[in-house]
Amino acid sequence: MARQIIFHGDYFLSFYKGLDFSVKHKIQYVFELIKQVDRVPQKFLSPMTGYNGLFEIRIEYQSNIYRVFCCFDQERLVVLFNGFQKKTQKTPREEIDKAMRLKDEYFNLKRQKNEKG
Repeated sequence: MARQIIFHGDYFLSFYKGLDFSVKHKIQYVFELIKQVDRVPQKFLSPMTGYNGLFEIRIEYQSNIYRVFCCFDQERLVVLFNGFQKKTQKTPREEIDKAMRLKDEYFNLKRQKNEKG
């Protein structure tokens, strides 16, 4: 049973558009892995400790590290939020805060749609 990947807003796509072809290709490879493999290795997808329901997609290309925050919605749907190039060991706090805000926004919008029918 394959997963589906969707975008919340255009945050990820704005980040993605600025990348070169080789990096985009690697990101696509990791996305296909996430869609098709039941147990995705932690090297590519792992939960963010201390941030309820937030996950980090990890992409390494040459000596560069890229991260895309996401969450699961009903186990088979992966919702992408913001992406960034990681330049230090520590994940920037503002990127985590942004991802948590977008996650809350996604589920609030979903709940509002469901309440309206």
